[in-house]
Amino acid sequence: MSGPLRIVRLANFVTPASGGLRTALTELGKGYLAAGHEPVLVIPGAYGSDRLTAQGRVITLPGPELPGTGGYRVLADRQRVRAVLEGLAPDRIEVSDRTTLRWTGEWARRNRVPSVMVSHETADGVLRTWGVPPGFAAGAADRLNRRSAWAYSRIVCTTEWAEREFVRIGARNVLRAPLGVDLAQWRPGRRSTVLRARHVRGGAVLLVLCSRLSVEKRPGTALDALAALRGRGVRATLVVAGEGPLRRSLERRARVERLPVSFLGHVAGREELADLQAAADIALAPGPAETFGLSALEALACGTPVVVSASSALPEVVGDAGVAAADTGRGFADAVQELLRRNEGERRRAARARAGLFGWQGSVDAFLAAHEAAVRVRTGEAV
Repeated sequence: MSGPLRIVRLANFVTPASGGLRTALTELGKGYLAAGHEPVLVIPGAYGSDRLTAQGRVITLPGPELPGTGGYRVLADRQRVRAVLEGLAPDRIEVSDRTTLRWTGEWARRNRVPSVMVSHETADGVLRTWGVPPGFAAGAADRLNRRSAWAYSRIVCTTEWAEREFVRIGARNVLRAPLGVDLAQWRPGRRSTVLRARHVRGGAVLLVLCSRLSVEKRPGTALDALAALRGRGVRATLVVAGEGPLRRSLERRARVERLPVSFLGHVAGREELADLQAAADIALAPGPAETFGLSALEALACGTPVVVSASSALPEVVGDAGVAAADTGRGFADAVQELLRRNEGERRRAARARAGLFGWQGSVDAFLAAHEAAVRVRTGEAV
């Protein structure tokens, strides 16, 4: 189909305090709109609303808050979501969820609407981070993924690492489409020695963790690494930007162990967050189930190298601009010291160069290709 398409996107777990998923939805929506299509995003919230935004139309439906998640909500009223879909009469649907929205793939099949499910996390990875034994997690993930691969026209994975669990079950409708980073907003020129000095508090190394503080993100590993580094005589401090259900326990631990950690909570301003990432010496990304890691890519764009979980997809994303570490405090401390041994100018240039491979326009084009949608500018001229 070469003409403009109404692409209805559905997602759970999107709040003002959420990070990577919200950023990806916003940037892709802007790209679809600029290409001449009509993106409509449907998300849960405390109240219903219908707004026109820079990323297109955004419909919020009332959805229950999940206990213990720090404010995440889901689209649980299937009848209401179905009514919205039928009223919108989409040409395509794009679903960023495999919990309460999995049924939408079958709805799309029955209504002959081509559909895409975006795999923002691996099913077995999430199950393992919640303590499910690997064998059981893999079996459950395979059953879930078979149903998803059957229900949706295409499955989009952002990395080869995320694609593996679908390759394992023999799915043949899987496409890869990387996410991106705003290289103009996240840039090395934002680095401020004044801001760095404010946060490092007389120390020698400033570490930053920009993450949701929840079990699957493993933020405690960052504190483990800080404790290990200081035990080795490295005068490191840690700044944590993020909110979540684990914040109180992490703050309590930092006080008890007298670890120099600053908890900023959710940093709403993108400019402020970019300044923080640029000021840091090294960023930490300990989540073992990450399938892409936008925060890590944003740090790289600021010239800040990243230590990532070797169990995640992030080694594929950061390449030589970071170090993959074992999922322990000692492993992350070793990786931090490895980066510190590199020349500062060289490691920061390498970080920026790596991020330069991931622009949002390439992501938009890849996602539109998954929808078999034309890549067009607003004038209607093909590009």
